[in-house]
Amino acid sequence: HQDLDDLPAGKAVEHLRSVLVAIGTLPPRDEQMIRLERWITTTIAERDDPDQQQLLHRYAVWHLLRRLRRRVDGATATHNQAVVVRQHVKAAVNLLEWLATHGLTLASARQGDLEAWLAGGDAVHRREAGNFVRWAKQQKLTSLYFAATKWDGPTRVIDTEARWAQARWLLHDDTAKPEDRVAGLLVLLYAQRPAAISRLTLDHVEVREHEVGLRLGREPVML
Repeated sequence: HQDLDDLPAGKAVEHLRSVLVAIGTLPPRDEQMIRLERWITTTIAERDDPDQQQLLHRYAVWHLLRRLRRRVDGATATHNQAVVVRQHVKAAVNLLEWLATHGLTLASARQGDLEAWLAGGDAVHRREAGNFVRWAKQQKLTSLYFAATKWDGPTRVIDTEARWAQARWLLHDDTAKPEDRVAGLLVLLYAQRPAAISRLTLDHVEVREHEVGLRLGREPVML
């Protein structure tokens, strides 16, 4: 695995790794977690301020990653779980960079400064930033207050049998609305977000002689 990690990242390397794992030459490992750890390391290293680096390391590695590992409990992390952690790290970076450009730090900023950031156009991932501010307050690193929004960390992956049971129910229970059944199946089987499903139209459906395709991305998925 380390030899492959040292090569330039790309589909060819990942395909070779998957083949070597499949035939037992390499042991399986949590690739989502490995990529996430590598991304966090790079993101922190790109910060110029050593204090920011130390703060982000405490938050990303010792809080977010540790929480994710506890959540998956030995299972493989999902793509969505990794995306959620990245969003939280990006939110923390965005807030810290805004504070730095205004000559402030998390410790010196006052509530009015936070309100100014929230009201401005530079704020991204505001909800995730709230998690960072509340964590910092618990660690006695800031006096800022950010109204709590419930977030229990990355969600546990749904049990495989439970997923199939729900899929069978949506496929065969004609007492539910067809549009609700289709939307539920797209969430269960294709990991589509409700916002993406709401934008689908009949133009995304391709009916051929022997198959039906649904265009969720560039190429249609055969149903």
